[in-house]
Amino acid sequence: MASWQRTHFCGELRETHIGQSVTLNGWVNTFRMYPDQVFIDLRDRYGITQIVVESDRPEFFKIAAEARSEWVLSIQGRVRERMIGSEKKHNPKLATGAIEVLAENVTVLNRCPTPPFELFSVPQEGQTFGEPELANEDLRLQYRYLDLRRPTLHRTLAMRHRLNKVIRDNLDAQGFFEIETPLLGKSTPEGARDYLVPSRVSLGQWYALPQSPQLYKQILMVAGYDKYFQIARCLRDEDLRADRQPEFTQLDLEMSFVEMDDVFGVIENLTAEVFRRCVGVTLPTPFPRLTYSDVMLRYGSDKPDLRYGLEIVDVGDIAAQTEFQAFKGALETGGAVRAINVNAAADKFSRKQLDELAEIVKRAGGKGCAWVKVEAEKFAGGIEKFLAPPIQVQLRQRLGAKAGDLLLFVADKADIVCAGLGTLRQHLAGVLKLYDPNALDYKIAWVIDFPSFIWDDEEKRWAANHHPFTAPLDGDLPRLESDPGSVKAKAYDLVINGYECGGGSIRIHNPDVQSRLFKVLGMTDEQAKARFGFLLDALKFGAPPHGGIALGLDRFAMMLARTTNIRDVIAFPKNQKARDLMTGAPAPVDAKQLKELGL
Repeated sequence: MASWQRTHFCGELRETHIGQSVTLNGWVNTFRMYPDQVFIDLRDRYGITQIVVESDRPEFFKIAAEARSEWVLSIQGRVRERMIGSEKKHNPKLATGAIEVLAENVTVLNRCPTPPFELFSVPQEGQTFGEPELANEDLRLQYRYLDLRRPTLHRTLAMRHRLNKVIRDNLDAQGFFEIETPLLGKSTPEGARDYLVPSRVSLGQWYALPQSPQLYKQILMVAGYDKYFQIARCLRDEDLRADRQPEFTQLDLEMSFVEMDDVFGVIENLTAEVFRRCVGVTLPTPFPRLTYSDVMLRYGSDKPDLRYGLEIVDVGDIAAQTEFQAFKGALETGGAVRAINVNAAADKFSRKQLDELAEIVKRAGGKGCAWVKVEAEKFAGGIEKFLAPPIQVQLRQRLGAKAGDLLLFVADKADIVCAGLGTLRQHLAGVLKLYDPNALDYKIAWVIDFPSFIWDDEEKRWAANHHPFTAPLDGDLPRLESDPGSVKAKAYDLVINGYECGGGSIRIHNPDVQSRLFKVLGMTDEQAKARFGFLLDALKFGAPPHGGIALGLDRFAMMLARTTNIRDVIAFPKNQKARDLMTGAPAPVDAKQLKELGL
């Protein structure tokens, strides 16, 4: 056994170990030098232990005096009570605060140059490890192996481990099999762009990396496996943002002989257990169910944040009675006029800040927003002069307005009104601090009854709103060809605090219905066969009714960790330009490799 083989972890020693000889290995967290003593706080994954090196062992005292932050040391010594002179000096902030280790041997296992950014600082009240202000994110991603030493990331990745374990334990208890599906498959473009992999064996042909295991899990249902799940790696070549990465992890789940209620029951049970065991929060079940049309009207988004009010109200019928051209013009072209009542906010926004609210709506695609302030007897400012007294009375009643409130209006096409007021609602909630981002406060709901299709203006055709294997509502099937825009889907999203954390559907198991849907999407039989022939063939061989869901585990972890950046919960994320700054990927490859691939 090597002389530096550890006997204990740095967070393990207690008063019961006093008098024992131990070997600890770890990183220098902090150090303090005195004429006759060097104090080193030695850190590993499990905690910190204070090491004392005294000058009566000059060879080791010299080594300790040279050690600096993030050096890797092995310490052999004896555990003793933590004291100064004859007084106990226990540190209540440390689990090991009652003891220290008097070093009898110090071995340098590795040195470390001065890190490019500060990893630790002096702990504040209640902290074991101090965390400094974060360095530039790209710099931290370049030195991710150092950034990952931060205790926040240790806690986050430990929590993510628990999340995966809870999922596996829960679904195993419910009778699910965990089954892996291929990473190299066929490109079936219908949604985000695929990442493609050239074949060396079949030159000129390509694999696609999976955007999800969708087709494989449906085939598993045809094969009779009834309950499948997988913690699956997925890849999509799409534009990035704070809650999106090109490669991500999802819980993929599929069940046979089910309808939506069955899927909801499994996921509600699982989600409640995840939050209880990972963050100690009890979630009331069943989760509320909100329709797509309702959330778009009330919140301007299909992933509403329910932690605060600021609900959107349609005032189109009242606006039609005014002579305000912005209102009349929108309504005459089939648009909408909707409003938000920002309670007690009339005096919280200057004219300049109100103009900034209009800019927020413009960035969301709108023309701006109109406003009035509510006084005891009348409205004031903004568009007040266009609102006759009877109109003001109606708006007070419709919006529940009272003195001191601020009313904000957006008039445009309905989808632009949704986007503008939805974005404005989120901004106002943050500015007015209507929720605590650090609180263990989770508002979860299902959103159901999505449209089956959306119109693609560029392609001039209908496109699948989710994916082309989503079953329409049974009652809407007669209108599938005649009025696709009115057809709703057996689709559902799980929304947590304004984030879509899961989405799924009941699938089409009838080959005839699947063929009809492909035709609505503009696919010929030959195109459908070329893209999805293996699935269409499988559906003809006794496919059961089936459905499932995919939960975004990165976003789930983001919710549990109470952060708004998905890169905070992934060990090795890409930056906003989809680059791995630590390894340098993507990068050029050798010409020989390209030649072997026929490129």
